This record gives sequence, C-alpha cells and structure tokens, in this order.
Amino acid sequence: MMPSGPLPGVCWTSLLSLLLICCLRPPGAQGQFSLRLEPQDLVVPEGGSISVNCSTDCPDAQHVTLETSLPKEPLSSGLGWAAFRLSNVTHDDREVLCSSFCNGLQIAGSFGITVYRFPDLVELEPLPSWQPVGQNLTLRCQMAGGAPRDNLTVVLLRGEEELSRQPAVGEPALVNHTVEARREDHGANFSCRAELDLRSRGLGLFQNSSAPRQLRTYGPPFFPALPVGPLHLDVPRFLEVERLWLANCTLDGLFPASEAKIQLALGDQMLKSQVERHGDRITATANSTARAEQNGTQEIVCKVTLGDESRETRRNLTIYSFQGPILTLSAPSVAEGTIVTVTCTAGARVQVTLDGVPAEAPGQPVQLQLNATERDDRRSFICNATLKVDGGILYRNESVQLRVLYGAKIDRAKCPQNFTWEEMTTHVLECQAWGNPDPELQCVKQASKVKVLAGTPFVVRLKHHGTYMCHANNSHGKDTVTVVVNVQARNPAVVPVLVVLAILGLITVSAALLYVFVLKKHSVSDIYYVNRGSTTCLPLRSRPADQRLGEESS
Repeated sequence: MMPSGPLPGVCWTSLLSLLLICCLRPPGAQGQFSLRLEPQDLVVPEGGSISVNCSTDCPDAQHVTLETSLPKEPLSSGLGWAAFRLSNVTHDDREVLCSSFCNGLQIAGSFGITVYRFPDLVELEPLPSWQPVGQNLTLRCQMAGGAPRDNLTVVLLRGEEELSRQPAVGEPALVNHTVEARREDHGANFSCRAELDLRSRGLGLFQNSSAPRQLRTYGPPFFPALPVGPLHLDVPRFLEVERLWLANCTLDGLFPASEAKIQLALGDQMLKSQVERHGDRITATANSTARAEQNGTQEIVCKVTLGDESRETRRNLTIYSFQGPILTLSAPSVAEGTIVTVTCTAGARVQVTLDGVPAEAPGQPVQLQLNATERDDRRSFICNATLKVDGGILYRNESVQLRVLYGAKIDRAKCPQNFTWEEMTTHVLECQAWGNPDPELQCVKQASKVKVLAGTPFVVRLKHHGTYMCHANNSHGKDTVTVVVNVQARNPAVVPVLVVLAILGLITVSAALLYVFVLKKHSVSDIYYVNRGSTTCLPLRSRPADQRLGEESS
C-alpha cells in the first residue's frame, strides 16, 4: 500500500514513472517477483538509527533503491539488493518505499516502521496528609508521552503489590484506582509504573516508575480517629512556688501513636515534656518549677493531636507560697540562769503556734521567754504553721533544742557514803555524776592517794581500806562526796591449811610425771645388772631382749 500524503524528498519523476509502469504493465506481471526488506519488523527508538536491506527475487533486477524522507546513507549493494542506513527516525516517518526494475518493469513495496519512546512523565498525585482508617482512598497516576500507545500500560502499586493495571488512554493518560485505607497501610509507599512491552517485537519490557509517596493513616478500625475515652491527666492539687512538681498525661487506644503529638501547658507556659509511646498509648511527663508570678489559681492543659483531630483536657491547680516556719533561739547554748528568747516567724497568711501559744494573727510572729535552768537542758521547742489554700489546710512544723550549761553534781542516792567489802572479792564503786558539759568523776583515798575508778570493777585488797574523796568536775562547777570503804581480811586459820594442801598437790603431780616420763621408760626399754661377786667394777651394758625375756620367764 502506498503511503498517504506527499512524501518529502521522493523523486517525483521516478514516482510518476512507477505509477505509469504499474498502470500499463500486464496484469500479473508484477506478481511474478517480489521485494523484501530486512529486518522484516522495523522497530526503532525515536531519534535512533537502523540499517535495512532491500532485495528482490528477480534474477535480472536493476536499480534496487529505497525511497524515504529520512536521512539515508547507502552502505553497500549487489545483484538484486542494496543496503542503507536510516537515521534520526521520528514518529512522523513510519513508512519506507523499496523499488527496483525487473525485465524493464518497475516493482515496489511499502514497509512500515515502528517508532517507540518512553513516557516523559510518570507521576502519582500527592496523597492526603492523613487518611482515616476504613475510608476510601483514590490513587491517581498521570502519564505523559510514550509510544506506541498500544503497548503502554499503567500499573498502580502498594509497595510491591499490584493494585491495578490499565491501558494508557489519552494524552496525558490519567489512571484512577480506589482502595480502602487499612491500619497496616500506615507508612506504606504507593507508586505508579509505566510499562512499555515490546517483547513481541523482539525487544524487552521497559518500565518507568514514579517517585513513591508514603501514606499516613490514623484511627482505630472505626471512625473517628481519636479514641472516645478521656485523657488521663494527673497533677497535684497544690503547687508550691520554687518547688519541683510532676505532671503526667496519658491517652490509650490511639493509632498510630507514633504520629500523634502531645503537649502540656501551664497557663501561657509551654512545659517541656518527655514523650513516650508504647503500642497504642502515648504519655507525656513534665517536671517543672512553679514561679512566684504564677501565684494563685492556674489551669494546666493536656492536648493530643493526630491528623486533623485533637483532644484536650484541663485541670485547675493552685500555686502558693508557704514561707516558714522559722524557729530561732536567742542563743542555742546558754549558762544556767540566762534569759532565753524563743521566736517563731512565717510568711504572709501563715498562722504559727509556739508550744501551744498562737500568734495574734496570720503573718505575725510569736515569742516565749524563760530563765534557763538545768531542767531546760535539751528541752525542745516546737512551732506549728498552717496555711489555708483553696479550701484546704497545709501544715508544717519546726523544732529546736536548747542546751543549758551547769555545774557538776554527784547523785547522793546512787553513791552510798559507806561500803563494807571482804578482801580478795570483786566490787564496783557505784557513784554517778551529771552536768553539762559531762563531768569527770574520780575517787581518791586520803593520805595514800590510792585511786578508785567509779563504775569500774576491781579486786578489793587491804590497801583499799580507808576514806575516799569523790570529786566531780566540769567547766561550770564541781561537787564532792566523802565515801568510807571498809575492807575485812579473810580468816587467818584458813590460810595455812590452803598452803599445805597446795604443796601436797604439787608433790603428787610431780611424782606422777616422774614415773610416767622417766622410770616407766627405763623399765620397758633397757634392764641393767650389777655383778656383786667381784670387786672389779664392770661397765653396765644392755642385754639382748630375747635373753631378758628368757630370764623373766624362768
């Protein structure tokens, strides 16, 4: 079939000759011989080049040529054939004409060229910022360019999963597909892909994909996204100025908790929070310090935002300043007989009571005065403070201890002035003293200066007999008590008997040891004899054991 329309670059003389020959030659003359173009299926990328061979089976063929508007370069030729290289093939040039003269008659053939090109644009339209779970999501892909369109397909994907496959229709081609958003689709990537399938033309499958777009879904398997349950906000009812306090806000049943935002605010102050997510739960914890300028009733707000939805809860709390109580002594340590002043103060609106004596009004101090005696030593004073805050009462107290310095004193009831002890027995001189600072107690015998430590066990001897002066001393005074110690000697008749018994016992023990370790040893191991019938002195010698045994048996 001849191409329709004018053929730029084709020789009009040759074309007219061809038409004339075709019209004048006898019927069937042209059909005796044919023209062939190789490769048979011409597939060329747009703007590309291809080498072709035009040939005929006519044995007397002449002037084999190729007519086309494309740039043409002759390569080689021979009897009945000619090769050419075509370049810069575009989609507007889809046919070439191969012709030749056979037996004076011109024969010709028209061959089509398939020009292919990849799409210029493959793009998935933006997804919603947030997509509720359970609602329909429409995916839209736009593809521009690409040829041949009959071999083009648009594929919509969720990750690597194929959702839809549709032919590319129109320019640009618009492909839509609707899916229901699932909980597991959160964070999934959606994309579209253009496929140019030229495998039937001896080429491959060419693919071009769009940039992926990530979907963010929210909400449980039902709508709305945020759970119906309330926010749990835990805060103290009262907050003291300059004291560290803790706020905690939690929401359960939230999906996806990883995408939710949570905030805590106190009045116009945004609190710095630590956010934790576990499964479908989100928690914000804030540590903060109330400022003095926030004194009074304030509102704390917890707000959770997910997608286009948000939920918040509010709590009222009272910030207060509780100064005191401050309890002081005019001097923490005084001598006996000194006037001591005890003072308790606190901040505004605070009522103080010192040892049961209240101040005249809140914010006023209270004082006590006393003449310090030894009975006041280590005495504790307590100041109680109360503050009314938002219908409640807060309590605090403070205590302080007074030290009174006084001279040493000996407790006569615990230090008898007369003792009678037997010699060589163990006793303790029971005498005690007190005072502040703690006194030293020492008992010294008159004349001999023998000392006895009070409270320490000792063995009584005759030298301890006599009169002792027990002195207690500290930096604020001293006290003295006279103690008489009577020591009775043991019975004199008993002493010689004990001595004789001891000597007899010593002799008995010595004799026993001598027998065991000396005499007994010689009687067993060696037997010695003396020859009494001669005046000659013979040396003592040991006799064999078997001879001794024979003599002993006789």
